[in-house]
This record gives sequence, C-alpha cells and structure tokens, in this order.
Amino acid sequence: MNPLENISNTTHNNLPKLTEEYSFLSGPRSRFRELVFTLKVFRNFVWGFRKMHFIGPCVTVFGSARSGPSDTYYQQAEQIGEALATMGFTVMTGGGPGIMEAANKGAYEAGGYSVGCNIVLPKEQEPNPYLHKWIDIPYFFIRKVLLVKYSYAFIVLPGGFGTMDEFFESLTLVQTQMINEFPVILFGKEYHKELLQHIETMKAHEMISEHELDFLFITDSVQEMMEYLQTHSVKKYRLKKVPFKRKWWLWEYNH
Repeated sequence: MNPLENISNTTHNNLPKLTEEYSFLSGPRSRFRELVFTLKVFRNFVWGFRKMHFIGPCVTVFGSARSGPSDTYYQQAEQIGEALATMGFTVMTGGGPGIMEAANKGAYEAGGYSVGCNIVLPKEQEPNPYLHKWIDIPYFFIRKVLLVKYSYAFIVLPGGFGTMDEFFESLTLVQTQMINEFPVILFGKEYHKELLQHIETMKAHEMISEHELDFLFITDSVQEMMEYLQTHSVKKYRLKKVPFKRKWWLWEYNH
C-alpha cells in the first residue's frame, strides 16, 4: 500500500490551522467578507512595507524550523549568518526556530543586522530571540512577498515542504524575470542529491533549459558562498549600505 494514501486520514497532524486564510481559500464567500479580507490584506502589506523599508540590502535564508542546535545544518546556518553579516548584508529569515533561528543568531552575535518575517500561528511558532526587527504576519502569501522583496540573494538549507516551496518560487521568479537574476544558493549536496537528480531529469526532458540554472549555485562551503555573492550580488549590483532619509510627513522616525 502506498503510504501516501493514508495521509488524509491521519489524526496526528500537529500543524495549526490558519482559520481565516483557510476560510478564504475554501471558495467564494459573500462579497462583504471578501472585501473585509481584502482590506485586511492591504493593511498588512502596508504595515510590512513600512516596517521593512529601512533594513538595507538583505539576503534571505530559508530552512527547516525543526533543526536543533546539535544538528549539522543548524550549525552551518549560524556560520552562514555570521558570514553574511561580515559582508554587510542584513540577514532575513522567516523569523522562527530551527535553521531560521540559527541564521539570525549567527548574524546577531557577529554584530550584523537580523530581521524576521514571522508567520502568526495559533501555536508552535514564535519569533526567535535573535532578531533586531520582526513583523508578525497572519497570511503566508504576504510573508512570502516580504521575504523576496528586499533580498539580493536566497540561501536555501535543508528543510521540508515550506523550504522547497520557497526554493522553487525563488527559481521561478528569476526564471520568469519577475525579479533580477539574484543568486539562489543551495546548501547540502548530499541532502538534496535526489532533488538535483530530478532537476537533471527536467533538463533532459527540456522542461527547463540550461541557461535557466545559471543563477543556481550548489555548494557546501560558506567560503564559496561568500565569493559567489561578492561577484554576483555585491559587485553586480554595486551594493553598499546607504542611510535612508526618513520623511517626517510619513511618520517614519520610529522605523
């Protein structure tokens, strides 16, 4: 029997349900409820844009929320966060535990700037303690926009469904030229071995082309990551920290 056949019947699903988003995605509702939901989405987008406007050139780190400090990839994420901070990048994550926490911790303890876009769940996820700034977001799709909007590269460490979603969305946005050809750096050659084989299968069947992977870099080395970012992010886009002039008429003094 295929084990996937019984997934829908399991009673051990620990993931909390976002009831409002679940309701919205369940089909048409009254026009009034759709309008109210749209206004809430608008409010959260505006709040996110205001909160994150001055955070500077970012690199977003994706990875599992389930890795602990003894995990090899947690420790590597700390090193990645520290390295990104020394390069002058703001380290952005989903703001939660696991690899997200590790990347924020590495940047925080190295004296860099650490931010998070935390998803509001009924239980399980709270902002990790290594954040200078964070925003709590009730909708996954808003969170995904903010994780992409301010970044000049994406670092992907081992994770589950959510990490793979973020990985392939980053690739798709670059592929379709919705964003510039920012580097997408995949860590964990052994962990992602079968995934990389499948990408080769997609190429063999001409579902993707070779040049569409020019911006994908696969490594296990933090030093190689730094050298790649120096060439394909810092030098390519002439990145540097420049203080923004806050505008009093937009009430930006507290941001």
